[in-house]
Amino acid sequence: MKILLMGNPNVGKSVLFSRLTGTRAIISNYPGTTVSFTRGYLKLGEEQAELIDAPGTYTLEPTSRAEEVAAGMLKNGDLVINVIDATNLERNLNLTLQLLERQVPTVIALNMWDDAQHRGISIDVAKLEQLLGVPVIPTVGVTGQGINELVSRLSEAAIPQAAHTSSDERWARIGDIISQVQSLSHRHHTWREIMEDITSNPVGGAFIGLLVLLVTFWVIRFIGEGLITYVTDPLFTQLWTPLLMKLSLVLGSGGFWHDILIGELIGGEIDYLQSFGLLSSGLYIPLAAVLPYIVAFYLALGILEDIGYLPRLAVLMDTLLHKLGLHGYAIIPTILGLGCNVPAVIATRILESRRERFIAATLISIGVPCAALQAMIIGLVGQHGGQYVAMVYGSLFVSWIVIGLILNRTVSGFSPELIVEIPPYRIPPWRTIIQKLWLRVSGFIKEALPIVLGAVLLVNILYIIGIFDFIASIAAPLLSGLLGLPKETVIPLAIGFLRKDVAMGMLAPLALTAEQLVISSTLLAMSFPCMATFVILAREVGAKDMFKATGIMITAALIVGSLQNLILQAL
Repeated sequence: MKILLMGNPNVGKSVLFSRLTGTRAIISNYPGTTVSFTRGYLKLGEEQAELIDAPGTYTLEPTSRAEEVAAGMLKNGDLVINVIDATNLERNLNLTLQLLERQVPTVIALNMWDDAQHRGISIDVAKLEQLLGVPVIPTVGVTGQGINELVSRLSEAAIPQAAHTSSDERWARIGDIISQVQSLSHRHHTWREIMEDITSNPVGGAFIGLLVLLVTFWVIRFIGEGLITYVTDPLFTQLWTPLLMKLSLVLGSGGFWHDILIGELIGGEIDYLQSFGLLSSGLYIPLAAVLPYIVAFYLALGILEDIGYLPRLAVLMDTLLHKLGLHGYAIIPTILGLGCNVPAVIATRILESRRERFIAATLISIGVPCAALQAMIIGLVGQHGGQYVAMVYGSLFVSWIVIGLILNRTVSGFSPELIVEIPPYRIPPWRTIIQKLWLRVSGFIKEALPIVLGAVLLVNILYIIGIFDFIASIAAPLLSGLLGLPKETVIPLAIGFLRKDVAMGMLAPLALTAEQLVISSTLLAMSFPCMATFVILAREVGAKDMFKATGIMITAALIVGSLQNLILQAL
């Protein structure tokens, strides 16, 4: 049996899904789309039923790709659990009546029952069940209230005799139902509702939004760097390095297989950031250098999602981001890019149109430096004074805005308006946050690790046959004449394709001036993304758009670097 969990966005479907399936869940993309859904399994007596958490939708008359997917899933479902927000009964019933018109066996989970009672909303469940002709069970996903009754009554799923109606007729019926089953009583605002008003206000919300972003960024850096320092680095250096050194002795240094599997030994030792072997850098970069930031970001993201803050932030940012061809939800992958560009590019899947995903992925690759690169910029450039660090970040921000404005005017396609439900603030259960974190992190490992290993293998072969040296020899006159950089910077800039923070470290012994460090840092940040981001970019937007984005990156980096050179020389 295949059971569909359907409802509006932000009605608690994911929490109910977690309660019903436990941790046995798989995230998949709907065939032919980047729209993801989650599926797991539920025990029904002696049977095992497949439970699918369909994308949130307001209607079965689709207005977005996600809603098209949700409506399409109905064709393959045996039973629907329609999750309704008890605090927003009128709006939710529009989808309910459309589901009943489709003649699909349906059970209704009247979720957030506790919130409705706290808000002074009384609902006559028996009357509602009678009017709709299907089982209605009050539930509280956070505490598990009503879950057992919901499961036990799935066998009562009914197909009511509901005729197809027009939109006006449907809303008239909803009004009639509400008048019979719902009553309201007076009560005072809670502190959560006061915070909802403040954070939705354009002035107060903007200030709090900036504060939330800064705190979130600091927390991601703190957790990510802590995991690297105390967990992943020690695991690799103390457990994995001895095994690789033994394998290195067996293979013999300098051989083809040694270079492919182990990479180049630096000072007779394995340097995970510079060796670039499949078993050294190929595993270290995604698992030790990138994964900690992904864990930190997805933890912070899960908390902000389940509290109910992200929709408010998206609304606050929507006006600015629409000028760049995006809508407010693009702020999520942008923030993620400040930790690591790899999950940021993957996160562009939440955007509805191909145009938005291309613009967002390109802007992230150009103007949003990852945490590792930021640490090197602040450490190396900051030695000459904070004003030079400000020049780098100012150049990146202005470039992000200007390139976004240009892409908005030149890239064909559409950017849909932001239509998002603003949920009330809630205190999320840690069980749900941790489970969501596990699903996302495990999904990243399954997706990214094979791609990064394949890219390391390809780059190693190109390095062995001398492609990078050839590129460096061609680029040297251009960089020296146009950007005012010495020819010695060509190799570090080329290595930036593999790992940008390593490339910044290679600039340190070159005795560059503060101005040259500003230009080279900006070039590194704006040109090719690191190898891991590059291959994920190709996977997410396709080869054609990846080459377009690459051309934009190189052109923008050379233009900005040249302008910096002219301005700094003049000053």
